[in-house]
Amino acid sequence: MKFFSLSSGSSGNSIYLGTQSCNLLVDAGISAKRICGYLQTEWIQPESLDAVLITHEHSDHTAGLAVFLKKYRIPVYASAGTIRAIRRSKTLADLPAELFHTVKADSELRFGDVTVRCCGISHDAAEPVAYSFTDGTHKIGMATDLGCITPDVVRHLSDSEILYLESNYDRYMLLAGSYPYSLKQRIMSDIGHLSNEDSARLVSHVLHEGMKAIVLAHLSKENNMPDLALLTMKNELDGAWNFDKAKPRLIVAPRDVPMEALII
Repeated sequence: MKFFSLSSGSSGNSIYLGTQSCNLLVDAGISAKRICGYLQTEWIQPESLDAVLITHEHSDHTAGLAVFLKKYRIPVYASAGTIRAIRRSKTLADLPAELFHTVKADSELRFGDVTVRCCGISHDAAEPVAYSFTDGTHKIGMATDLGCITPDVVRHLSDSEILYLESNYDRYMLLAGSYPYSLKQRIMSDIGHLSNEDSARLVSHVLHEGMKAIVLAHLSKENNMPDLALLTMKNELDGAWNFDKAKPRLIVAPRDVPMEALII
C-alpha cells in the first residue's frame, strides 16, 4: 500500500492511499487544482480514483469537493449525517444523489484488494468517522478530529503499521494564546481535538513491535509547533518501546505540501 497526505492542518486536509488495484482519496479540504496537481506528481491520475472517503463535513475536509466532483464524478462515501450536512451546500446540492454512498460506524467497504473499516469518533460534527485500511497483510490506521480516546478508537487503530494520528495542539500554547476562551474550551473538550499529550497517550494503547511509522497530523498553526509534537511523541516512545526492533519513524505531515510517500 502507498500512502501520503496531500495537506494536513486547519487550512485543509486530504490523504491518498492506493495499491495496484485501487486508488482512494480521504477528504478533499484543499482546492481541486491542488488535489489534482499533488496526485499527478506521484503519477496518480485523478480520474483513476475509485472513491473519495469523507470523515466529516467541516470545510477543512470538504472545501475542494464540489469542484472535484463536478469534473470527475468520483463516488463519495461518508456517514449519513455527513452526507446530509455537505449536501446542504449550494455547490454540492445539484450533484447527482447517486454519487453519494452511506457508510456506518463499525462497517466495512471493499475497493479492489483493500478493506476499509469505519469507526465512529467524537467531534463537533454531524456524524464523524475515522477510517483504517488493510490489504490482508498490512494495515494503515487514521484518526484525526477526535476530541477523546475511546475503546472503539483504540480497537480501530490497533495493529496499524502506519499510524496517521491527530496531534493538534500544545495545551500551554493554546491556553496562553489569543483564541477566545470559548474556542479554547471547545478545542480541549471531548468533541474537539487531541493535544500532543493526548496523541502520545493514544499511541501508548496501540503500540506494537510491527509499527513502522507514526505520522503526526492536523497540527494547529497557532497552537502547536512540529518540534513540540515530535518531542512529546518521542518521549512517549522512549518510555514505552520495549521491543528489540527499531522504533517507529516519527513524521509530521506538512501543512501546505504533500508528505513523502510511505509504502508498506
